[in-house]
Amino acid sequence: MPDPSVSAPAKSKRNLRWWLLALALAVLLMGAVIWKAAANQPAVVAVEQVELGPVSRVLAVNGQIAARRSVVIRSAVSATVLTADASEGDLLAAGDLLATLDASQAQAAARQAQSALDQGLVKQAQAATNLGRLRDLGRNVTRASLEDADLSLQSAAQDVARLRAQLDQAQIVLDHYTLRAPISGTVMQQGVEPGQLIDPATVAFTLADLTDLIVETDVDEVYATQITPGQSATLQLIGASDMRPGRVQFVSPSVDAATGGLSVKIGFDTMIKAPVGLTVTANIMVEQRQGLTVPRTALMDDAVFLVIDGTAKSTPVQVIDWPATRLIVTKGLVAGDVVIVDATGITEGQPITRAVP
Repeated sequence: MPDPSVSAPAKSKRNLRWWLLALALAVLLMGAVIWKAAANQPAVVAVEQVELGPVSRVLAVNGQIAARRSVVIRSAVSATVLTADASEGDLLAAGDLLATLDASQAQAAARQAQSALDQGLVKQAQAATNLGRLRDLGRNVTRASLEDADLSLQSAAQDVARLRAQLDQAQIVLDHYTLRAPISGTVMQQGVEPGQLIDPATVAFTLADLTDLIVETDVDEVYATQITPGQSATLQLIGASDMRPGRVQFVSPSVDAATGGLSVKIGFDTMIKAPVGLTVTANIMVEQRQGLTVPRTALMDDAVFLVIDGTAKSTPVQVIDWPATRLIVTKGLVAGDVVIVDATGITEGQPITRAVP
């Protein structure tokens, strides 16, 4: 006969498990009902109606002010600086003196070349005189003597030509010991001082024409094929509130392999005064036309959600991907379509309620 003291607790435990299981099922069922009810509740979203209008693609980049014409001046010879005749900030005309170098050896070489030329000219004159004298003697001079005199004059003339070339070369070398401004402009950098020994690797001066300034910038290679000379731009100097009109004047034919940047130069429509190196924000107008646009937040996996009969309808679209808050739609929408502004969390067929502005 079973012991009642043993079977009663076991039965009680079985009943408790059944109750707990029933309670869990009830909770799950209630959660499913609540979830279904919530899912059927319309989502309140912001929407906008797509309309045809003027659209533009603008590429914003940062650049720096630079002089269109600038030169780095180095010495063609190794020598000691005697005088530095220009300083940073000086405004110079082409040909103005920048610095003089110790030209002692070059001057000696030039004097020696001049002396050799003078001797050659004397010999040439003597040979010419001798030939003339023999010709004046007429038949009393042998043909061989005349030919020798003529050859001597030709040789002396050739010697003079060679010595004159040596003097010209010595003068060219001597000129290298005087540094002059190759263009009109402002001294941007003075790299030499009196007493300094310099060589052709030393940057002596940097000169720039500040009357013709441009903006130098780099465009990411992603947009390299979109930028062409002649495109209009608006330029804003850092610290300034006004926008200045400009135009793309140069686009490099190659992309920098190290940085992935495309060098671009933008000119101002009117002359400005600004320090070289100043930061400038440039907005390059890449394209202007009529079209449809949607907020970037509306795009989800190459589709947008339209509100049709109170529900969300996913519609594939094609857009021009551009670094902007709005995207130009080229296919998939027509004027009058109502688009959900932010597609985050929206699902196909979900009931939609428009948010009140």
